[in-house]
Amino acid sequence: MERKTAVSRTIDPPAPEGRTTARRWTRRLAAAVGLLVLCALPVGAARAAQPGAGGSPAGPPLYVSDYGNNRVVTLPADGGDQSTVPLDGLVRPTGLAWDAAGRLYVSDTGNNRVAALPPDGGEQSVVATGDLSRPLGLAVDPAGNLFIADSFNDRIVRVAADGSGPAVLPTTGLLHPWGLAIASDGGLYVSDFVNDRVVKVAADGSGQTTVATVGLSQPTGLALNAAGDLYVADSGNNRVVKLPAGGGPQTTVPTTGLSSPLGLALDGSGRLYVADGFNNRVVRVRETGGEQVTLPSTGLNTPTGLAFPPPAARPPHGPTHTP
Repeated sequence: MERKTAVSRTIDPPAPEGRTTARRWTRRLAAAVGLLVLCALPVGAARAAQPGAGGSPAGPPLYVSDYGNNRVVTLPADGGDQSTVPLDGLVRPTGLAWDAAGRLYVSDTGNNRVAALPPDGGEQSVVATGDLSRPLGLAVDPAGNLFIADSFNDRIVRVAADGSGPAVLPTTGLLHPWGLAIASDGGLYVSDFVNDRVVKVAADGSGQTTVATVGLSQPTGLALNAAGDLYVADSGNNRVVKLPAGGGPQTTVPTTGLSSPLGLALDGSGRLYVADGFNNRVVRVRETGGEQVTLPSTGLNTPTGLAFPPPAARPPHGPTHTP
């Protein structure tokens, strides 16, 4: 797929401290350009990836932000027809998240806002967040607080469930944060895209730690399973890695042919879903590896975010049309 360069904000490097520093900053700047390329992809139909054998296992539909087509679609669990979620005016949607009540949040990246769709089929609304700049990943904690990776502002915004308004989480040195995931202890995992790392921000705001990883390049989507294992879309290396709970050695999830994996989701039954961005497809593999299948889909253009509805919420966001 053709990629075009965007007009971007300028990132001024620090004063040089020798050849090593210069190389490091050049690499970070190149990574930032990679992010900006995504934000500048042309809107329009793309070649549909050919589906693999077999439909999806029984369960809720998978929601997919179809970035290049300015929409969110569902891929049914039974392998039936793809449908479009009734959201208005989206421009380059990316992150997706649900709250326990069945409200769907969408990072409306091109409009610098987060849209919300209620579970009762009511009207779409915009989350009161203050000024966002290219929001990407989203996460909702068990209390219903919404977290937003406010990417071009290099920060994480928390929108409290009690209506007290948005606040900025204390973080250090983030550069284009992307993916978010809530840990069982309430901490927040953040993929720090340009810094090639994943950090964890304490739930009480007391500090930030860097998760031990090996060789990450432009990490994007994150997903946590019930055991606390963290999956990272290592987009610059065209792979997904697994960081075991308790700090065991990092492993690479066996996959085939990924090109810029962006979003991740888990179905709770041992299956991992990957938004294979520049292949215009979504694939499913076992968490333990193997059984890779391309989900049947029509016309996806840079799928970016993935999310399943929570078990207690199966909202009636029926399709507006079937492509």
